[in-house]
Amino acid sequence: MIKVMVVDDSAFMRKMLSDLIEQDGRIQVIATARNGVDALEKISKYNPDVITLDVEMPVMNGIEALKNIMARHPKPVIMVSSTTKEGADTTIQAMEFGAFDFIPKPSGSISLDIYKVQNDLNNKIVHAARTPLKILNKSNENNITTETDPNRLIESTRNFVVRENNNNLPLLDSRMIVAIGTSTGGPKALQKILPEIREDFPAPILIVQHMPKGFTKSLSERLNKLSNITVKEAEDGEILKKGIAYIAPGGYHLKVRGVGTSVVVKLDQSPLMNGHRPSVDTMFYSLAQLKDQDVLAVILTGMGSDGTKGLKVLKESNKTIALAESEATAIVYGMPRAAIESKYVDDVVTLNKVATTIEKYSI
Repeated sequence: MIKVMVVDDSAFMRKMLSDLIEQDGRIQVIATARNGVDALEKISKYNPDVITLDVEMPVMNGIEALKNIMARHPKPVIMVSSTTKEGADTTIQAMEFGAFDFIPKPSGSISLDIYKVQNDLNNKIVHAARTPLKILNKSNENNITTETDPNRLIESTRNFVVRENNNNLPLLDSRMIVAIGTSTGGPKALQKILPEIREDFPAPILIVQHMPKGFTKSLSERLNKLSNITVKEAEDGEILKKGIAYIAPGGYHLKVRGVGTSVVVKLDQSPLMNGHRPSVDTMFYSLAQLKDQDVLAVILTGMGSDGTKGLKVLKESNKTIALAESEATAIVYGMPRAAIESKYVDDVVTLNKVATTIEKYSI
């Protein structure tokens, strides 16, 4: 049984969240707290496996509470955030300080419709409880290597041979596009990768990060400040340019279409794919429609298998090199595992080697 502590300044929200969580037979709410100070006092007493933490609270807010939790009582933390611009900015910041993931309050601080995120919340709690704390700990994020835990590397490469000699891989030409797909743990992974990409990077980068509307804007702004390349939310109709990373807006699929010799962004709200919009599969399917388009496809941390079916189509129709993040560093190994087991992945690398590997194939 997974033990959870619910932290929220609203008694109503504490009750609502507790009731929703306990409807899942795998999870038990063992304690609640009304603010960060109260939470810190109760963590040592109750020792929860996972904590849900409201972003906006009096006395000690969510960010300060998170910093203290990760420093004093490291636990997987899921932030519960309002969808305001301020709430989204704070949530992205929380990912930097070690939060596992977040769920949005659908309609503000007191969400009568919080039940809409029940399945998402409970699935994230289950995955959070399984995640090694050393991967979440911000102080260790740059020190994780394939040698850190040989058992995780062995598992991640079982039935798969990582190609150390890349002579058999296709050479991608100057018209290549980099396409990155990620979900849970993605903001932290992207924050590691994009700042390491050089300013004159010779290709556009498309990114699908599973996030609801409002949060991808804050994510792109934060990554843009940290990176040498330009990082922005994709806009419908804009022409892809080298050295710019385009993040799919929450609630929209990121597709592309050819216009003459250019490739143009196409955003739409067509049906969800794999329960997601944006979807990695949808992005890959769209790229596969471009004639003679070379693609460097990258699958990072995330729940589920989004991207695997699209990768198969992409590999069969275009000159494509596929990378996947190793289990040794993936916060959630679902998406990379599915891609690797499909046998369409060419290289498996730890997070701290993703940027250099992208650069290697892009020269």
